[in-house]
Amino acid sequence: MAIAATFALCVAPSVLAQAKATSDFGKREFEANCASCHGMNAKGNGPLVEWLRKSPPDLTTLAKANGGVLPMARLYDVIDGQNVPSHGTRDMPIWGRDYKIQAAEHYVDVPYDAEAYTRARMLALLEYLNRLQAK
Repeated sequence: MAIAATFALCVAPSVLAQAKATSDFGKREFEANCASCHGMNAKGNGPLVEWLRKSPPDLTTLAKANGGVLPMARLYDVIDGQNVPSHGTRDMPIWGRDYKIQAAEHYVDVPYDAEAYTRARMLALLEYLNRLQAK
């Protein structure tokens, strides 16, 4: 019993650190959906920039440009895309719609709340963007 407890005490911190490193949902969301345009460092230098009509913004200076406060509601609306006019251009994908489609494909036979699923993904992403803000 004492050996098992000692082993658990030695292994537990490294397991917890590894679990924390792999569960940064906002970072994973950013890397999967945003980094191709905004870059891994979020400075607008992703590998697809040369094919875009308009350069993506530096996401690390959004708070600085807004009086030191990250404009969460505005960013949420841009990512969600629900309030986008039906005509005209849109440079960024409508991730809210894509998240709902992905949820429907994944949770085919399981009841789920599409709005909550989408909101959770976007809020994780916004929390990550908040951590990236230049001080």
